[in-house]
Amino acid sequence: MENELNFLARKAGFNTALRHFKLVNRYVSEMQDGVNLANLLNDSLENGEVRREQVKTILSALLIDKFSYAYKSHNIQKGWEDAKELLTAFQPWDKIQLVLMYASPQAGTFLINPKKAEHWEQALPLIKDELVVVYAGPVGSDTAEVKVLEMAVNDVITILDGGKVPPRPEYRAPKRKEAAFAEERVTKAPSAPEAPKAAPVKKRMTPKYGVLVTNELFHNGNVEAWKRIIESYRAKYPDLDVLIWYENERINDINALFKWGKVKHGTPIMISVVGDNIKDVSKLQKYLYEGASPRFEVFLRGAVNRVLDLF
Repeated sequence: MENELNFLARKAGFNTALRHFKLVNRYVSEMQDGVNLANLLNDSLENGEVRREQVKTILSALLIDKFSYAYKSHNIQKGWEDAKELLTAFQPWDKIQLVLMYASPQAGTFLINPKKAEHWEQALPLIKDELVVVYAGPVGSDTAEVKVLEMAVNDVITILDGGKVPPRPEYRAPKRKEAAFAEERVTKAPSAPEAPKAAPVKKRMTPKYGVLVTNELFHNGNVEAWKRIIESYRAKYPDLDVLIWYENERINDINALFKWGKVKHGTPIMISVVGDNIKDVSKLQKYLYEGASPRFEVFLRGAVNRVLDLF
């Protein structure tokens, strides 16, 4: 029988395990200070500190074994294009720490702190019947009754399915008298007139849209077609940006899709558009679909340095 610890005998394996343990220990310390594990893991994934294959192991080790979160898997019964209602529902739950793992067969796995808008935005749209695992635990070093955590998990699932739950005092931390008194004094105190502030420009991101590859392989010609299509879109709308995602990874260099050699016929590549006044997304999708098909050559005609007039 092969020794399961053989990988530790090699320097590379030992160093990999050591980095993993150091990272998990850091997460433990930060979670005890009240930081949500979805925040920590998303930051680490973005910074390249952790690989996606480590995520499920970390969730199990910390949320279940270490901190005894209640949890349940569920296929959601409602699709969501927008997260405003969900944010409104979960924001007041300041006594409960929530982590969602949403699994999309097309876009991959997403870790969501349901009190953070940007976590929802990266996962949207949520599709009916797709899998979500809901974890509920105490905040920081606080304690919570098992029955309260299990009730919170079930309430999350009810909300995700489009249902309503009554206000639960068990999910909200009571205001301290000192804080309430200070808040009352601030409210009653006369305030000096403030100089008018310019309204901030709010950028929004569309949901991720799948573009199906219909060519036998997404090869160099398809890559060049996509580059020219996106260049044309950005030339028409310089304040907008096109984001590309593959298997839940943000693709900063489109050439990577060709270099990996993984993107074959029938595989979706996800795109989203970021900006304030978003336009022509459906047209962009249509052109990118053509660029991912055997008909990509139509976008390669003309001078190399000429921007296509598509929009």
